[in-house]
Amino acid sequence: MEMKTYHLLIIAILISACSPKQNESKNKDTTTLQKEILKPGLQAIIDSAQVNGAVLVFDPQQNVFYSNDFQWARKGNLPASTFKIPNSIIALETGVVEDDSTLFIWDGKNRNLAIWEQDLIFRDAFHYSCVPCYQDIARRIGEKRMNEYLAKLDYGKMQVDSTNIDLFWLEGESKISQFQQIDFLNRFYNSNLQVSDRTQKIMKELIVIERNDLYTLRGKTGWSIRNGNNNGWFVGYVETRGKIYFFATNVEPYEEFNMDIFPKIRTEITYKALTNLGILSTILPVSKSEN
Repeated sequence: MEMKTYHLLIIAILISACSPKQNESKNKDTTTLQKEILKPGLQAIIDSAQVNGAVLVFDPQQNVFYSNDFQWARKGNLPASTFKIPNSIIALETGVVEDDSTLFIWDGKNRNLAIWEQDLIFRDAFHYSCVPCYQDIARRIGEKRMNEYLAKLDYGKMQVDSTNIDLFWLEGESKISQFQQIDFLNRFYNSNLQVSDRTQKIMKELIVIERNDLYTLRGKTGWSIRNGNNNGWFVGYVETRGKIYFFATNVEPYEEFNMDIFPKIRTEITYKALTNLGILSTILPVSKSEN
């Protein structure tokens, strides 16, 4: 009798595990998985630009990622000047920068770009991608607060200490992938970064590259050189026809490449990709940001 009762108990447990409620929950989880669709047309754009790399575009309306190379898009790289987005957020949150009109006084020393050799307000420092300005910001934020906020923002895998506080996004072992860039931008767009409404409002205006009757495009470029290898970024999002699309482009030039055109190649590739996917109908002008 006891053995029969035991067998009935086992059967009841198995039936319970396969109940409609359990299956419904499992199916619900499956439907939330993001799809990945390979687009050969994006690879043709990359090839024609004579670079290696990937374009990654996320359509949250359809919960779909598009790319020419998902393996590349999962590879981590130095964030370079795309880090100016989280760096700006942290600067505003800590009070290191008051608002987008905060003035940075040029010290009169020679800088890598002539456009940096002037007093710049915070908004222009961002769009001109003024590395010395943002190095000063990072030093004033300091190692402790920088690490605290990076953990809070969940931004890639940054390696920050007292020796590299003003260089970690340009040199060293810090890494972020294209998927992580889009995840960060998605949370930023949806106000899920646990920062003040004021900071979000300032930032969403600060990163505007192009705004017209058809679309608003926000983002930032980046360019790092590590072990002699050039790596270029363009990340951001575009709002058009009541929809939002996130993008992250990461490319490296062929060995024989005219580096004078590398700054605009990153943006041109992205604009062409967005056009290829039917998100934009025209090619956008090139951003002022060069690094």
